[in-house]
Amino acid sequence: MSSSNPSPLWQPDPQRIAGARITRFQAWAAEHHGAPATGGYEALHRWSVDELDTFWKAVTEWFDVRFSTPYARVLGDRAMPGAEWFPGATLNYAEHALRAGEDPARADTPAVLHADESHEPTPVTWAELRRQVGSLAAELRTLGVRPGDRVSGYLPNVPEAVVAFLAAASVGAVWTSCAPDFGARSVLDRFQQVEPVVLFTVDGYRYGGKEHDRRDTVAELRRELPTLRAVVHIPLLGTPAPEGALEWSALTAADTAPVFEAVPFDHPLWVLYSSGTTGLPKAIVQSQGGILVEHLKQAGLHCDLGPDDRFFWYTSTGWMMWNFLVSGLLTGTTIVLYDGSPGYPDTAAQWRVAERTGATYFGTSAAYVMACRKAEVHPARDFDLSRVQCVATTGSPLPPDGFRWLHDEFADASGEMWIASVSGGTDVCSCFAGAVPTLPVHIGELQAPCLGTDLQSWDPQGKPLIDDVGELVVTNPMPSMPIRFWNDPDGSRYHDSYFDTYPGVWRHGDWITVTARGSVVIHGRSDSTLNRQGVRMGSADIYEAVERLPEIRESLVIGVERPDGGYWMPLFIHLAPGAELDDALRDRIKRTIREQLSPRHVPDEVIEVPAVPHTLTGKRIEVPVKRLLQGTPLDKAVNAGSVDNIELLHFYERLGRERA
Repeated sequence: MSSSNPSPLWQPDPQRIAGARITRFQAWAAEHHGAPATGGYEALHRWSVDELDTFWKAVTEWFDVRFSTPYARVLGDRAMPGAEWFPGATLNYAEHALRAGEDPARADTPAVLHADESHEPTPVTWAELRRQVGSLAAELRTLGVRPGDRVSGYLPNVPEAVVAFLAAASVGAVWTSCAPDFGARSVLDRFQQVEPVVLFTVDGYRYGGKEHDRRDTVAELRRELPTLRAVVHIPLLGTPAPEGALEWSALTAADTAPVFEAVPFDHPLWVLYSSGTTGLPKAIVQSQGGILVEHLKQAGLHCDLGPDDRFFWYTSTGWMMWNFLVSGLLTGTTIVLYDGSPGYPDTAAQWRVAERTGATYFGTSAAYVMACRKAEVHPARDFDLSRVQCVATTGSPLPPDGFRWLHDEFADASGEMWIASVSGGTDVCSCFAGAVPTLPVHIGELQAPCLGTDLQSWDPQGKPLIDDVGELVVTNPMPSMPIRFWNDPDGSRYHDSYFDTYPGVWRHGDWITVTARGSVVIHGRSDSTLNRQGVRMGSADIYEAVERLPEIRESLVIGVERPDGGYWMPLFIHLAPGAELDDALRDRIKRTIREQLSPRHVPDEVIEVPAVPHTLTGKRIEVPVKRLLQGTPLDKAVNAGSVDNIELLHFYERLGRERA
């Protein structure tokens, strides 16, 4: 994406810029901490990375972070990996998440709105949330749960999951969760690494209009997790608790004020997991303080969330966006939980939830936006979305057609819409680049790098690039970077994951372009780059072009280096219902890539497949498929528990053997 097309798709009006929290923060930081008073976001961002210590000090003051014991300095050691944040400080994340409920005027207002596939929201007030967390935290202490113990959840996106997480954080325990659509092997690959002492579980869940009984899976988890001291049963489908399990209702019945354990700033808050497609998932540990200040910055300044907002993001408890959604509570925002299929009873389901909950910030996936476009859904015409101030997407790059479609749908019905495509990762549980309420939006671009994040695009020699594709790197530490991986005592796995290419600099594994005007374009994963005749291209660029064609539901492109020095680049396509892969469609696919992208990246073959394989969090599986096509056996190429449908991969394994 070149900076030669400066015409923005959307421009915030002066009233929005003046009212944005980030504008007020900049004026305050200029007065109190020497931040630039003029120059807008670009100047503020430059200050935030040049004066890293001062910036994060300002964030803690602006959001009134409560330190039980004060910090000695902001950054004790800024080396990566191993940066030391706010040494000496103690605090508690859950105290900040529940703080809005201390205000008597807000006690009876919703902290949580929960919707299922009926799409009718049910509120949980701030007072009730505090009461349930207080009661459950006291019971956890009675069960012997102490700071550092692991507490796990096999739970859908329901209020009980939020209560269980906040209760665990209150006592200083370490939270970890999986969604109940994960099979037993997938859950055990994660939970066995961290050895939980308590398991919160449901008897099943509802999805796509059907009930899914998970009691057999829960029984297997109980057998295979010998460290469990207690199992807590949440009867989502109404079944009685199994023998030896505790009842959720009994543990949350008391009228108990929450008590918050003051823990060190770098005390573990939760363990998240990488997709683990080629081995055991990485168990990523992030800290109470690091997540607290990073999410306050991200939610309060970049998302512009506050007490009058309602924050929706379609997610499950197995994806880091659930953790980020819960952190909306830190800004006093009402969070909207949706437990169900993203497209039930029809493709418009998520927009219906936004209407019925009065969502002001609507977060979804790029794939959902494109599905709505193909299904000819008209969100702003057919639903009252007048309260929505921002439509945000993540999970994969939002194609230019997605930007245009969202803009046109809202412009036609209710005025122009702030569209925020954001990109970060489970690894930092935050965004590297994305939403800025005071900047314009350009088609196909993320607005800017986030505050405190020195995001750059580097060539293989470590030279910064502008208006050219390079590796996504971050040259300074972020508070939410992992404090470690679980069971990685010497830190070697952590180091090798991010710091082996450029010593002391975080390399994330994405191809990006930083434009001359400061926006960012994501091109896909650099470990699945297409390299034809020395010209690199991200797979996301191919998908964006090909999936405009109405006959194609989804695609997967792989570049395979051959032992003889050759290069084979097949394109696998999953057809829309009624479509047929004939010579005419093959020619249109190849012509589309040749004309819109590059003649070098026209695929060698176009091959129809019954479906495209994904990770359990919905990302296309590229690297394991590449390994299969190179002849690697299935059991060595992929961790079966990380894949949504392992049967799909047998096709690629057979093809790899045939072409070897």
